[in-house]
Amino acid sequence: MIINNAADEVAHGRLAMTLHSRVCDILGIKYPILLAGMGGASVPRLAAAVSNAGGLGVLGAAACSPDQLREWIRETRSLTDKPFGVDTLLPASVRREAYKGKAGPSPMDLLPEYQKFAQDFLKKENIPPLKSRARESEEAHRSSKSSAPLFSKEFFEAQMEVVVEERVPVYAAGLGNPGPWLDRLHANGTKVMAVVGAVKHALQVVNSGIDLIVAQGHDGGGHNSPIGTMALIPQVVDAVAGRIPVLGAGGISDGRGIAAAMMLGAEGAWIGTAFLATDEAGIEDFQKEAIVESGDGDTLVSRTVTGKPARIIRNKWSEAFVEAGLEPLPMPFQPMVAMPVLAAAAAVKRKDIAPGFAGQGMGLIHKVKPAAEVMADLVKSAESSLSSANAYL
Repeated sequence: MIINNAADEVAHGRLAMTLHSRVCDILGIKYPILLAGMGGASVPRLAAAVSNAGGLGVLGAAACSPDQLREWIRETRSLTDKPFGVDTLLPASVRREAYKGKAGPSPMDLLPEYQKFAQDFLKKENIPPLKSRARESEEAHRSSKSSAPLFSKEFFEAQMEVVVEERVPVYAAGLGNPGPWLDRLHANGTKVMAVVGAVKHALQVVNSGIDLIVAQGHDGGGHNSPIGTMALIPQVVDAVAGRIPVLGAGGISDGRGIAAAMMLGAEGAWIGTAFLATDEAGIEDFQKEAIVESGDGDTLVSRTVTGKPARIIRNKWSEAFVEAGLEPLPMPFQPMVAMPVLAAAAAVKRKDIAPGFAGQGMGLIHKVKPAAEVMADLVKSAESSLSSANAYL
């Protein structure tokens, strides 16, 4: 934080703060506020809008084919001359360890049964399946330069080749350790960061030589940690001991949350949900409405979408899984079950089935705004909160 006009402000019992940290210097941005790379939402127009407003826009490219990822990167470059990032997943394994050596049917064996459950669910809810769209998607995937199955090891590796080839300014591993790619990324001048949910994971990635860490707590939307945000941030900060900056994340939806994260030792914030309710976000309008209409208790952590624990807005699909006593399949099998259902529900605007991901801070969001306005509100509120906190000293 930079203190302006300290002498005059001290005389009035307060200090005026300007939101700035070494994160800004490392990434070449004005404010230490980063758009979380949210799949389906953090599209080029949103990433560019956040970058143009002084933050760092990050593309949520986890489900992008290599060809689409390349298109997104180039589109973003056409919309901003500011730094931006790309977020993908790099899980150590795409199959849950619990299935290794486990007696009984394999996820592949169970897949037809689960897909039948999904079909029955759609029929019960009077939602037509998107058969034609599914065929088009499959044909597009086959024509792509990479025919690797979605969320497979080969898929992730093909994405990373594009990230390297396109020399993106920033790469963020939303899941996993980017260490194996670090030399090639740094050789291109790419700054590398990783999202972690535990101290042990922070220590693993910091030792690989990355540039920044995001400590994302249990409050956050999407894939997150079992550890609460307030508890996680200072422990990660202490663990890395100033070697690299830490960004706070998880339920931070206004400037007060940014100020709180920085007072816990973070040097900025990684923010998702607040940017979901923006004009530029890539989600459906009815999903934006669901965020505005919902409160702090309207989310749950579930594996029914991706196969990994993720915070989502409460919905009938996840409830149906629980009621049926079904254990979600591991990634990449659960998306094969869930995505056709959620896509079909989205096509008919069923917010009770496909409202999307969100963090617990969504109760602070009351209207859909332009991303630049959200950025301005975040900065103003954070600076005001940090200045006010000084009055108590």
